[in-house]
Amino acid sequence: MTEFIRFRGTPTYLTNDAIEAAVNAALALERPLLVRGEPGTGKTLLAEAITEALGMEIIHWPVKSTTRAQDGLYVYDTVQRLYDSRFGEGDVKDIRHYIKLGPLGRAFAAKERVVLLIDEVDKADLEFPNDLLHELDRMRFVIGETGDEIVAAERPIVVITSNNEKELPDAFLRRCVFHFIDFPDPELMKRIVKVHHPDIERELVDQAVVTFYQLRDLPRLRKRPSTSELIDWIAVMRRAGVGSERFVKELPFLGVLLKKEQDIETFGAAKKGGSWRN
Repeated sequence: MTEFIRFRGTPTYLTNDAIEAAVNAALALERPLLVRGEPGTGKTLLAEAITEALGMEIIHWPVKSTTRAQDGLYVYDTVQRLYDSRFGEGDVKDIRHYIKLGPLGRAFAAKERVVLLIDEVDKADLEFPNDLLHELDRMRFVIGETGDEIVAAERPIVVITSNNEKELPDAFLRRCVFHFIDFPDPELMKRIVKVHHPDIERELVDQAVVTFYQLRDLPRLRKRPSTSELIDWIAVMRRAGVGSERFVKELPFLGVLLKKEQDIETFGAAKKGGSWRN
């Protein structure tokens, strides 16, 4: 019997018991792992961490509003075939030359088990999730233009992310292992920052994290800054040689955190009104 490999995180991706339990349940059940959470909480990075921890290849499928499940299997490049037939390039008689496997098709055709990241599934239309699970259940498909059948030798580890932009069908949810990534608390955030900036001044990190959460708590903020933006903010200050004293006086590079004009105005109003404390 093959030994079950457990996910414990990686040196650069900090986990907790809940995340590890969800990932390991998905691995044991061989079901898709559906990860929800606000942008910047590390959903995509979780898939990359699973890939690193298990020593596998990752296939990334970023979903768009126009994405169909069929696109993930394969596409028939009729435009290229027409071009070649007009200009005499390529073997236009062999349709197989113009069949291109999509991310799902490549995951099925892979000789070894891979991680398939289906990123931001809620961007597609409502039919996409159910169509997707149909293909994942079958683990095989036929290329209509050639009659060739692609059968998965190894079931891929499927990680599906969602930003909660729309409700997903119940049938889809029933067949996934679900995990919601909570936004990190300040102590965990400091640990995350330390992973990315191990040698930075501790006082600056403490001040930056406090300010970061104060900004997130501002009323009527349209886009709250994310973890990745905090990491970038500290990186900019580090490169500019900003120490804790200058930070308190200037609060520099706020444009790395606040990305909307209304949010900058909200911050300015808080400072002017005396409700902001740094």
